[in-house]
Amino acid sequence: MRMGSPTARIQNSAASAAAKGRGKRSLIDLSFGLTALVLGLALPTPSRAAQLLIFERPGCPYCAAFDREVAPIYPLTAEGKVVPARRVDITKAIPADLAFVKVERLTPVFVLIDNGREIGRFRGYAGDDQFWGLFGVLLDRLKNQAAPAGLLPAAPVGR
Repeated sequence: MRMGSPTARIQNSAASAAAKGRGKRSLIDLSFGLTALVLGLALPTPSRAAQLLIFERPGCPYCAAFDREVAPIYPLTAEGKVVPARRVDITKAIPADLAFVKVERLTPVFVLIDNGREIGRFRGYAGDDQFWGLFGVLLDRLKNQAAPAGLLPAAPVGR
């Protein structure tokens, strides 16, 4: 885990607050508030209706690793507040509003969408550094909107 990753920032903030006897929640809120302020110019606004789709299936060990390492903190990050995550189980019927998104058999697949179109995707989960790095590329693409939608190179699935 990189020290600059959102996962590391949250864990370090919580540990620091606990060590100083402060409430974890207030320090984390302050940290995210400052992060959101700094990133505010770089991230799209919530009104753009961007979503991070997480295509998963029961029994997927890489989905389980994502669930342990990133999913609990994702909605607390500046990125997660701007681009909410939406889980899609590929073993069930795909919601009609996602008909424009190509569903793959591999899981997990992370797809950034905005206003009814796909911005980009990446496949697999090999740790939080990989996730935040590739997700950052998609956020840049969303911000710039000039780059064509498409695929990033497939990420390694194992550690």
